[in-house]
Amino acid sequence: MTIDQFLLMKNEILLIAIAVIVLIIDLMTDNKKILFPVMIILFIFTTVIGFIYQTDGELFGGMYRSTPLINMMKNILNTGVLIILLQSAGWLINKAENHENIGGFCFILISSLAGMCFMISSGDFLMFYLGLELATIPIAALVAYEKMKFLSAEAGTKFILSAVLSSGILLYGISILYGTNGSILFKDLNNSVEITNLQALAFIFILSGIAFKISLVPFHLWTADVYEGAPVNITSFLSSISKAASVFILLILLFTVFINFSEIWNELLVYLSILTMTIGNLFAIRQQNLKRFLAFSSIAQAGFIPLGFIGGTSLGASTVLYFLLIYVFSNLGAFGVVSVVTSATGKESMNDYNGFYKTNRGLSIVMMLSLFSLAGIPPVAGFFSKFFLFTIAAKQGYYFLLFIAVINATISLYYYLLVVKAMFINENEQPIEKITSDVYAKLGLAICVLGIVFTGLFGIIFDYINTLSKGI
Repeated sequence: MTIDQFLLMKNEILLIAIAVIVLIIDLMTDNKKILFPVMIILFIFTTVIGFIYQTDGELFGGMYRSTPLINMMKNILNTGVLIILLQSAGWLINKAENHENIGGFCFILISSLAGMCFMISSGDFLMFYLGLELATIPIAALVAYEKMKFLSAEAGTKFILSAVLSSGILLYGISILYGTNGSILFKDLNNSVEITNLQALAFIFILSGIAFKISLVPFHLWTADVYEGAPVNITSFLSSISKAASVFILLILLFTVFINFSEIWNELLVYLSILTMTIGNLFAIRQQNLKRFLAFSSIAQAGFIPLGFIGGTSLGASTVLYFLLIYVFSNLGAFGVVSVVTSATGKESMNDYNGFYKTNRGLSIVMMLSLFSLAGIPPVAGFFSKFFLFTIAAKQGYYFLLFIAVINATISLYYYLLVVKAMFINENEQPIEKITSDVYAKLGLAICVLGIVFTGLFGIIFDYINTLSKGI
């Protein structure tokens, strides 16, 4: 391999190097707290390198691909994980039962991110599946990270069982596709996959396997219990980073391998979208635990994503990616506040946030902006992402789907405002005491706020994504 070919995998190589360095330091030092600042510095370096040095090409006979669009998605994932690491500082360092395992936490988290990067760079189904499993197996360990807590252990068990089922379904679909076409390379399948009953069955199995990862209804049943039992920061990783990576690879598969199936998957995605939006919203209204609340909120948000897939246009693809970028900032902002509060007080109920603004104005404003963005209230970025998705559906003539999406957006506005009402309006004689966040958490929340405010105001960001999406 030449140095240029080697640099095609720069992101994955840097991530693996970070994981090895963290593991070595963890084994050689008794002061585990020193690991965290080292980890942050190394990861910031990796994230910056991702933006500076852009490469494109193929490796291993087309198994691994690097394009400007894929590089952009990796940068989004890196930025999101950086935010999660910053938000995890208080939970890892201040709790005695956690700071002894900082090295293990960072090693597993980076391993999962490396798997996602391999997955979205895949040029065939073998690399895709290897990346998917490398991303999924570490997440199971992270979900059950607080192993002495029953809910965490239960969540880990449910997650691994759901992951095994989805992987089995996915592999069966891949095997049928290989058996009928004789190849697993995306570029070969792009020209050979035709609409036959057997290949349609393969497509349905593959779509179902990925739908588990995205939590599309009816493949969502594991989501709420796993999100509630996992540590808050792992829940935010699952609902933001893991979901964004899965949506991206689904986008690649639909627009390349299964482009000839566009009439079939257009109709399937319409039904999945309606079910996911509606059921996610109806269950979110009933929740009092904020982790379960945000879990069903993330399910409902996933229901809006298929609006951009409809029609199979490059503009729809860029709209989905723009939505993912804003969703990562918005969701991590909300989870960041919950993480700070949970780490300091252990409180997760919505009623605990009554009168929260009186004692914690900064955190209340961050939570409000994040929820407004998720709800799609102007002028924050979430409004523009949803507006563009609605526009795509209208251009394709799916007015009934657009009508259902608008109704669900209105419903989501109601339950997001319930949290805002609790913080700013509801009375509480004993509100949550003043929380002093550490520097790491403040920096993570600041990045989220900047992303929520400015990604919607600067049209150049969407134009840039739209330019990259034309080469999908």
